[in-house]
Amino acid sequence: MTHKDLDIWKLGIELVEKIYRITAKFPKEEVFGLTSQLRRAAISIPSNIAEGAARNSRKEFLQFLYIALGSLSEIETQIVISKRLGYLKTTDIFDAVEVLRKKHLNFIKYIKRVEELKSIRVEENKSERVKGGKGGRV
Repeated sequence: MTHKDLDIWKLGIELVEKIYRITAKFPKEEVFGLTSQLRRAAISIPSNIAEGAARNSRKEFLQFLYIALGSLSEIETQIVISKRLGYLKTTDIFDAVEVLRKKHLNFIKYIKRVEELKSIRVEENKSERVKGGKGGRV
């Protein structure tokens, strides 16, 4: 399994496409402002998910998932600003952001839970070896 199999990565790619379509309609004076900021933040989400998935540990993966989550918050803030400035007529993009945020947070919880369970198993195995080691010697 790779990052391409993850729903949050796929949704991240879809969000990039939506952000590009939306920002294409922004005023030209925003090319180096909100347009650039929104696009960079959007690209950062699936990119960080991919990079984290390629790392050697779950701890590193989680770190990159949190970076992606931060980028999602940036997008949300920049969309609010865009709406207030009159650059956005609809707020449908908020729905896509919210769906991705929920799935992202649930995935982080899942990864953390898997780590907790692994940690518990390791401790149980250590405990069993200690018990078995003391009682089994002659």
